[in-house]
Amino acid sequence: MNIIFVEPNFPRNQREYVRALSQVGATVFAIGQTPWDWLDDELKSWITHYYEVGSVTDVEQLETAVEHFQGMAWIDGMESTIESHMMPVALAREATSIPGTSVHTTWLCRDKPTMKQVLREAGVPTAASRAAHNADDVRDFVDEHGYPIILKPRDGAGAAGTVRVTSYAQLQRALQTFEGVESIAVEEFVEGHEGFYDTVSVGGRIALDFSCHYYPNVLEGMRHRWISPQYISTNQVDTVPFYGELRELGERVNDVLGIETSATHMEYFIGPKGLRFSEIGARPPGVGCWDLYCVGNDIDLYRGWADAIVHGQVWHRPSRQYAAGIIALRPDRDGLITHIDGLEQVNEQYGQWLIDAHLPVGEGTQPIEAGYMANAWMRFKHPDFDALREMLDTVGDLIQVHAS
Repeated sequence: MNIIFVEPNFPRNQREYVRALSQVGATVFAIGQTPWDWLDDELKSWITHYYEVGSVTDVEQLETAVEHFQGMAWIDGMESTIESHMMPVALAREATSIPGTSVHTTWLCRDKPTMKQVLREAGVPTAASRAAHNADDVRDFVDEHGYPIILKPRDGAGAAGTVRVTSYAQLQRALQTFEGVESIAVEEFVEGHEGFYDTVSVGGRIALDFSCHYYPNVLEGMRHRWISPQYISTNQVDTVPFYGELRELGERVNDVLGIETSATHMEYFIGPKGLRFSEIGARPPGVGCWDLYCVGNDIDLYRGWADAIVHGQVWHRPSRQYAAGIIALRPDRDGLITHIDGLEQVNEQYGQWLIDAHLPVGEGTQPIEAGYMANAWMRFKHPDFDALREMLDTVGDLIQVHAS
């Protein structure tokens, strides 16, 4: 089978999708922004044909690359795994008659107000939301639903650009950050614990699934330097009844949005109003999350995904042996990271459970809003979810990242 993969080189784990496609028997045709000579030999070994473009988000350039490949061989599929690539790839795929996730489904998974409207109409529990084209639209929403509310880009990923508003004064300030934007998403703030549910689905049915929990919720964790935010993948998906309810929700969302054979990443809240859908992307999660699933479940999830794409079937089964999680370790200020305290004690107490770490002494800091892997981080596993959570809390107390 001949599969086009878009952008094999950046970010770093993109190469794992290419590796997996090659290993399950696909001939990989890759489109990327990096010159071929700059790719390392290992990555080159998995790619049969390569086409360099100036931008993988430029639909015209993608179509030119695809047509070049179609002049060489029949192309069976075209895949991408980065949120900002999804719509350009869907448009190019549809224009060149390659099967895959449709433009309509991709749009529903990108445009948050429309996504939630379609799901609410189908009976999926979700927060009230609306597309706002001006300040009056937002104020009308507040009049109907009250504070607090959430403002966010209509096609954003994660918490990027998201603002929580609790008063009229905050609203006035928040609206200034969206000046010049044609429209934004305004949503009811949903109280509760936040997590996410990830799948590999085949023909609309969930073949592999995993769930993670945020500590604290994303909006809080991405706004305060003193917090060392975590997310932890649970190994209780097959044993705790809540995850059966979550799986049913995921299947309903897949069906309503028309998701067929794809990775998915669904955010949710569970609180006083019960389980509430938040949003979904027809792609894998970011920040190395699949690596945690691989370690915790004795599985090559990238190959599981590739089997779904190439063979229409998944043979892998997760072991659920370990919970696995990441803790982001924020520098005490912006600048240059000079030293990290507490590492010896953490290694002594928890070294046997350490998966890997990034401890960038001597490097410049990144904004805390850039996410869990922007600065220092450590990843751990443990057979007991609650024990792992306590471990990560302790790591957050012991490790101090200093910058100057």
